[in-house]
Amino acid sequence: MSFLPMFHSELKERGWDSLDFIIISGDAYVDHPSFGAAIIGRVLEHEGFRVGIIAQPDWRHLEDFRRLGRPNLAFLITAGNIDSMVNHYTVAKRKRRGDLYSPGGKDGLRPDRATIVYANKAREAYKDVPIILGGIEASLRRLAHYDYWDDRVRRSILLDAKADLLLYGMAEQSIRQVARALEQGRPVTKIQEIRGTVFRTAENNPTPQDVVLPSFAEISENKQAFARSFQLQHENTDAVRSARLWEAYGSSSVVQNPPALPLSQEEFDAIYDLPYMRNYHPSYEAVGGVPALAEVKFSLISNRGCFGGCSFCALTFHQGRVVQTRSHRSLEAEAKALTQLPDFKGNIHDVGGPTANFRRPSCRRQLKHGVCRRRACLGTKPCSHLEVDHSDYIKLLRRLRSVPGVKNVFVRSGIRYDYVMYDKKQQFLPELVQHHISGQLKVAPEHISPGVLRYMGKPGRDVYDRFVAAYKEQNRRFGKQQYLIPYFMSSHPGSTLADAVALAEYIRDTGQMPEQVQDFYPTPGTLATCMYYTELDPRTMEPVYVPKDQQEKALQRALIHYNRPANRRLVLAALHKAGRQDLIGRGPKALVRGEGQQRSERSPTQPRKPKLRRKSAAKRRKHH
Repeated sequence: MSFLPMFHSELKERGWDSLDFIIISGDAYVDHPSFGAAIIGRVLEHEGFRVGIIAQPDWRHLEDFRRLGRPNLAFLITAGNIDSMVNHYTVAKRKRRGDLYSPGGKDGLRPDRATIVYANKAREAYKDVPIILGGIEASLRRLAHYDYWDDRVRRSILLDAKADLLLYGMAEQSIRQVARALEQGRPVTKIQEIRGTVFRTAENNPTPQDVVLPSFAEISENKQAFARSFQLQHENTDAVRSARLWEAYGSSSVVQNPPALPLSQEEFDAIYDLPYMRNYHPSYEAVGGVPALAEVKFSLISNRGCFGGCSFCALTFHQGRVVQTRSHRSLEAEAKALTQLPDFKGNIHDVGGPTANFRRPSCRRQLKHGVCRRRACLGTKPCSHLEVDHSDYIKLLRRLRSVPGVKNVFVRSGIRYDYVMYDKKQQFLPELVQHHISGQLKVAPEHISPGVLRYMGKPGRDVYDRFVAAYKEQNRRFGKQQYLIPYFMSSHPGSTLADAVALAEYIRDTGQMPEQVQDFYPTPGTLATCMYYTELDPRTMEPVYVPKDQQEKALQRALIHYNRPANRRLVLAALHKAGRQDLIGRGPKALVRGEGQQRSERSPTQPRKPKLRRKSAAKRRKHH
């Protein structure tokens, strides 16, 4: 067992003179099943293909793209595990420092819009080699989309990258079929029938069964057309119900085939049973390895897909709403393999996925008839057909705890607290509290305002409050002192300044001070991003208030951490603007103290007192 070749010398060690596929990735090469490039590489290797990886090539020099020679069948291009623009920029569009997916955490090793840059360089290196896109960046930009960083609608990434084919979603099934078609000598431009793929065509002849989206010209000029297009895409993310989607660009089109079918448990197991090295490539050792591995090295992925329905999450567009699970046998075998690693300390850090406590489809109808197009399984209210059952997850966790060499099995990926509360058996929370929390549990109520929660697709505050009470009770029962760490989001579409003040009051009253605040980030592929751009709810076409002004966003964000001294002036400004001066002062309900008897009556947006007078006052206080 060895790493996939990353250098020409490693090809020689295997006795190879060429490769069938070369994966070009924006991440450093980590041969672990939490990294998409590693999974695709191992899947193709298992199918008998020769696969190599060019990780983080220097896009300024063409020779780096020729490092492994000309591939026999195709270049496979991915920006990596994270969208390259999200990787590089904060929601305020400031450059981030460091890159967890690069050797030594160094930044600057991948370009902006890495998929496009890499694809164009690969085409320049070998003009006649097919170029196939994949990964999260390509998946969520497969059709025309709003781009937050450019603040405009961009066309399908397939066109900007000048690529031949795009694989969206998790792509293990799609890449197998595409690889076989290429091996059989089919031109890549003729591969147009495979599920989970997007292709471009000079024709414009959809069938009556296909769905025709508004054209790129329409959605570029008309926000209502953009919202209609998004809703049609949103309704066609299920493998059973979805039709082919056509998006016109003048006389040509980009066509999305229906999603790949969900993996069976046997297929899912087979992917994770492949011979991963479970480490970064040894060439990174001198700089300290790849930081992103530390978070997942001793974790187990037990599921994929999510029926949670959060508006700000792109899982629906990428992994779909049907939950797929690995078997207990497969997960136990991986846990045993972890115990053999020299640096394993006895702790499995996580057993989960997008939502850790989902181990079954949301209802039985789903597998035969597909997920409902316009009904959420678990949104503000649970669907009447939702089947809530934690019994399989509890059995799995117990089985993993019994593996020799395993001391603790923790659950650190997100759990849906509402799903926990809807479980009539109420067996999971005691099990979780007693055995599977490492000091603190992170949950994401996101907000408490009914209007904001409705746009977020999250349950009401009462469900979260009941969960908090139940969590505290279970900790008392077992004599534990384990904290609950809530995540709240500011400036989500639908959130007014009054809503932000209400959230601050809730935090004050409950004492649930969050560690960090996430300002809403409009990334491609989410319902909330569509709302942000169009200021419409695409489900109803009704207007939505969207906080876009940077000052208001700063005020909403500061209110969540109202007690931090650095936020004091922003909190004062927010309360004055919202007309909530009753929350300024020294009373039990106050969020922030005023600026003294004279200054408390003026708005903090008015000019300050002259600098000289403030200095004099400071000196008087010092001498006194």
